[in-house]
Amino acid sequence: MLSIAVISFLSLPLCATGRVQLTPRFFVGEVLRYRIESTVKTTGKTTSPIVNPEGGSQSSGAIHMQVRLEVLAVATDGKIRLRAVYEKSSAESETDALDLTAPSFAARFNGLEGRTFEFTLGSDGSVTNVRDLTAAVSGDSLKALTPELSWLQEVTSGENIPPKGAAVGEKWKSEKPVPGALLTGLLSRSESTYLRNEPCGAPSTETSPAAGFATPAPSSNDCAVVLTQFEISRSGSPHSDATPEDYRRNGLRTSGAWTGTGESLDSISLATGLLVSSTQSNTQQMDYQVTSTSTGSEIRHTGKTQSQTQVTLVPAQP
Repeated sequence: MLSIAVISFLSLPLCATGRVQLTPRFFVGEVLRYRIESTVKTTGKTTSPIVNPEGGSQSSGAIHMQVRLEVLAVATDGKIRLRAVYEKSSAESETDALDLTAPSFAARFNGLEGRTFEFTLGSDGSVTNVRDLTAAVSGDSLKALTPELSWLQEVTSGENIPPKGAAVGEKWKSEKPVPGALLTGLLSRSESTYLRNEPCGAPSTETSPAAGFATPAPSSNDCAVVLTQFEISRSGSPHSDATPEDYRRNGLRTSGAWTGTGESLDSISLATGLLVSSTQSNTQQMDYQVTSTSTGSEIRHTGKTQSQTQVTLVPAQP
């Protein structure tokens, strides 16, 4: 899981103590291109009072995108104004469900190509003042954007990186609620390890420096390699009420379990703090029920979702 926070516009890659700032240093007029390749596979079963013989039990999809990020403004309070242009966007999908009225997974992503968005990135990683320049739509946060755009926050935000920098071999942890979860108390817990420095673009593995060997001094072409492992679990008693307030107001109750595990291996430029590459994978297991308090009718879903994502900074062209 990528974790980069924008807290500085000045270049401060290496401190006298050996700690480095793994935070991007943007400047006005800068143009970055990221390539995103992602696959997702879902299997599951939904049981409801109305039997749907055409209901699907499995689906899969693949996404291919290239997005241009333009730095429009850098404020003294650390806020950055960015523009995202979807230069390429395509997808393909398969499912055993039959629903002629619902837009396909592939159609949503194929429709992104050519679209342009602007948003403000805060020093805390928050995204606000979102504008869709290709449609009459705007919003205050990423909630106004469709799920296929949420990767922007992963690339440009980062609650995980220690604000005072990190040193090779250091570990740090974080914990945050899962936004929009169907069950209350769902938390995403992560532990990150600064494995080593290596030339940007070099193949990475999940190994730490060998014991007894000194860490070589970083160069301006080196990247920090950070491994993050995370899990999703529910806090509190498993028998406590798990209904979010939005569901409660609509006369519904939710219960069940939702867990997940995953990891990411990220390469971050020591010279610029920019993400150079990120390989992410995660698996989520779910078994939950949604019950109506007025009728007692219940919908139960059991399933598993597996996804893999590769994010790569495209080298600047002459």
